Amino acid sequence: MPELRLSEFLPFRLNRLAAEVSQDLADLYAERFDIDIPQWRVLATLGGGPPITAQAVAASTRTHKSTISRAVAGLLRRGWIHRLPDDGDRRRALLALTERGRAAYEEIVPLVLAYQTALLARLPASERAALDRGITALERSLGLTHAGT
Repeated sequence: MPELRLSEFLPFRLNRLAAEVSQDLADLYAERFDIDIPQWRVLATLGGGPPITAQAVAASTRTHKSTISRAVAGLLRRGWIHRLPDDGDRRRALLALTERGRAAYEEIVPLVLAYQTALLARLPASERAALDRGITALERSLGLTHAGT
């Protein structure tokens, strides 16, 4: 049987890297805005597109639906998001940012984009390009839509 070296196992490395980057990024917005990672994922998803269901947020962020449900409840309490009726299915509600939520989103976005720029600046341009190509290729091979397309 082949030996598994966890430190060389791609799924483990990707998961560890994603968790570290997410937590490092969360440190930027958590203290100032008092939100956690799942709440940021909801805000970011709603801020970047039309109103959608909590189930769609969970699916697009690959976050468990109970985690998204708690995040939604917290953001509803704060008045950062609200529910809208879904004309296509009256049993469901769509989520959208409120004015307060949009204002918070617009304050957070420059912070997270600056974080991304600083993180990628640690790599030479050729490695940044290779990283982007590699991630895009893996997304494509798994049937995922490349972000922004």
